[in-house]
Amino acid sequence: MSQPAWHGLWRTWARRAAALWGLWVGVAMPGVALAQITAAEFGAPTDRYAHGVLGDAIEWGSLTLSTADGRRLTLTLPQTRVFEDLAPRVITTMEGRTLAMVVETDMDLGARLSLYDEEGLFAATPYIGSSNRWLAPIGAADLDGDGQLEIAYVDRPHLAKTIRIWRLQGRELVSVAALPGYTNHRIGEDTIAGGMRTCAGVPEMIVADAAWQDVVALRWNGRDFSVQSVEKHRGRSSFARALRCE
Repeated sequence: MSQPAWHGLWRTWARRAAALWGLWVGVAMPGVALAQITAAEFGAPTDRYAHGVLGDAIEWGSLTLSTADGRRLTLTLPQTRVFEDLAPRVITTMEGRTLAMVVETDMDLGARLSLYDEEGLFAATPYIGSSNRWLAPIGAADLDGDGQLEIAYVDRPHLAKTIRIWRLQGRELVSVAALPGYTNHRIGEDTIAGGMRTCAGVPEMIVADAAWQDVVALRWNGRDFSVQSVEKHRGRSSFARALRCE
């Protein structure tokens, strides 16, 4: 088990722990209630994974969480993994737990969606299974109104173009739905399009159709999807209007 350390020493710890999985600097003490995560950021930029799906050769080797009680906790990935993402997203579970949602990639197995709290990995989807295969998050919400949190992403937005929905049950992400024919990213773009919105009290996923002709709003009721075209795709401004419910 790692030992507490001041945040200013994290670089030294990271070098010592480069081959280890799950080492936190400033780790939470056993028996202490988890604090709320107030912010999350990537660090340790690296070019060790030559994929460049987000427009450059730089990915991230560490994740730092800031907590409401003033701590900063840093996890350093082993050399075989990177965070292949733009920025961590802080989400809140139905029970009020805060988690950092990230795209984490294994060099041989491709990407997975991972959730972290201040104790380390909380839950994750399986890796896609092949190198240079990626996923692009949409967001998290109780999509079907059953009181459980669902997380949605586009699986291989340049190839499979399939929306996948996972339900967070305890510390496990369970696959509950999939829908082909939609995407939210094109190779080389440095942003992920769309996201999650709530209009008239109903959460919706905002994405593009597979041909990038239309911006669409998708609902999922726990069994079926419904699709509504919002407007013709005219760049990121189309997604911005959709997310504002315009």
